Amino acid sequence: MPTLPPSPWKEFLQALDAKMTEVCKLPCFGGFAVTMEYGISRPTSDIDVLDVAPPSAVEILIREGGEGSPLAIEHKVYLHIVGIANPPYDYESRLHPLNPGAFQHLHLLVMDPYDLALTKLKRDSDKDFQDVLQLAEKIPFDLDLFEKRYREELRENTTGKAEDNDITFYRWKEAILENRVRKK
Repeated sequence: MPTLPPSPWKEFLQALDAKMTEVCKLPCFGGFAVTMEYGISRPTSDIDVLDVAPPSAVEILIREGGEGSPLAIEHKVYLHIVGIANPPYDYESRLHPLNPGAFQHLHLLVMDPYDLALTKLKRDSDKDFQDVLQLAEKIPFDLDLFEKRYREELRENTTGKAEDNDITFYRWKEAILENRVRKK
């Protein structure tokens, strides 16, 4: 028996799934992903997804489950299809199912924790920074792998100057290390 997410996500996703006519792969990477897959407790009202497959499903997903849709109003949560994000180059090869078999048409996939963290790097909001600190503690992060993934798959494949991204990455890495020292 597949595991369903808790309410209101369960009811929202069941209703959205019933409106779809084809299988849709939804790579999740925001607060929903860190909460459902990695057990980090924080409030979120949306499911951030990137690179929906097939692309032809995007319009239906937005109309039926996007912000302001009848389902979103009813369940007070919504699907947010992110148009611009900077994931690591090979993130798709590391996606894994979230709640496999729970829905007929919606196949929720989640980024691995390093890819999820790195996808948040460019935006660098306080919420993103806190998610990364909590992920790094929960997993716990192998900081060599984190840096390798950043250098090989993100640094040269993202918007803006690489040096600016370096500043954010190394600030995050230093904060993770400081957190570890503080927790000992």
